[in-house]
Amino acid sequence: QVSLAESGGGLVQAGASLRLSCAASGGTFNKVAIGWFRRTPGKEREFVASISREYNKTSLADSVVGRFTISRDSAKNTVYLRMDSLKPDDTAVYYCAATTRSGIFHTPSNEGDFDYWGQGTQVTVSS
Repeated sequence: QVSLAESGGGLVQAGASLRLSCAASGGTFNKVAIGWFRRTPGKEREFVASISREYNKTSLADSVVGRFTISRDSAKNTVYLRMDSLKPDDTAVYYCAATTRSGIFHTPSNEGDFDYWGQGTQVTVSS
């Protein structure tokens, strides 16, 4: 069983940066792939970024390429989502998720690929 806790959300102006953290406990952190998703009211939860179980392969949604970066600090059992040049369209609740089922190089991007979810952290970007 893996437990996840997101932090780092907040209210910022357009163009600002934030770093979200996803702290994991339970399980073997180095053996899980981690993904970030976001949801705005009335919309489906959408994929943002993921990092593979091993070798830290990463994948980003087209809408955040060049602005967001996902990284892992295994010593702290934490995955980060660095968000730069934030836009009002980035406003959402951001969730991190974990899975042990993906291939070691695979960067899963579908909700169904993940077994464990955090409670979410709100990011609001004002114009």
